[in-house]
Amino acid sequence: MALIETTAALHEAHRDNHTHRDVNGGWLRPAVFGAMDGLVSNLALMTGVAGGAVGHQTIVITGLAGLAAGAFSMAAGEYTSVASQRDLVEAELDVERRELRRHPQDEEDELAALYAARGVAPELAREVARQLSKDPEQALEIHAREELGIDPGDLPSPLVAAVSSFGSFALGALLPLLPYLLGATVLWPALLLALIGLFGCGAVVAKVTARSWWFSGLRQLALGGAAAGVTYALGALFGTAVG
Repeated sequence: MALIETTAALHEAHRDNHTHRDVNGGWLRPAVFGAMDGLVSNLALMTGVAGGAVGHQTIVITGLAGLAAGAFSMAAGEYTSVASQRDLVEAELDVERRELRRHPQDEEDELAALYAARGVAPELAREVARQLSKDPEQALEIHAREELGIDPGDLPSPLVAAVSSFGSFALGALLPLLPYLLGATVLWPALLLALIGLFGCGAVVAKVTARSWWFSGLRQLALGGAAAGVTYALGALFGTAVG
């Protein structure tokens, strides 16, 4: 009785502790990196223009233009990329679908050989393949997962990818622009808010990595700050040369 209770307790502890990080990142990773991209690129653009000793109105217009251009570019690029990838996947699924229709026994043998290669007993592998191949749609799903590494029922949406990229980039690009829109006439409030945002984005990224939140935050703060510093220096250099 004690042994059964101990075993049950161990199984319960295993269920409680046996968790993994989200290695795909889910929605969090693309959203955070999209916002970070918008933040770094617009901050660098605005500091570069500010380095040229222009008026704050010019900086605001530059920031708005950078936000719009970057967001639309990200959305268009993401839509094209995901749509092309989806078209390729659909074409490969059509190939697999035709093979299942024309050569069902060959496909069943292929699936059995795959399971056998992974250590399943040949007789059992053949029986599993036979049962899975009874339903054409299930067979297509199994072959797609095993041969192509994809789930036919969970293909990415180009529209969702485009909209989410647009929104996350625009949100990040808005951050360094916000102090100017609220009445600031100097660079430092925008720079301060952007650096806080960079640290925050880096800290959130730690949720999908093995790094600590403060390390990820400081690393992103340093990279974004370096980009802003370099573009400011270039803006000042070019402004002096043109002037």
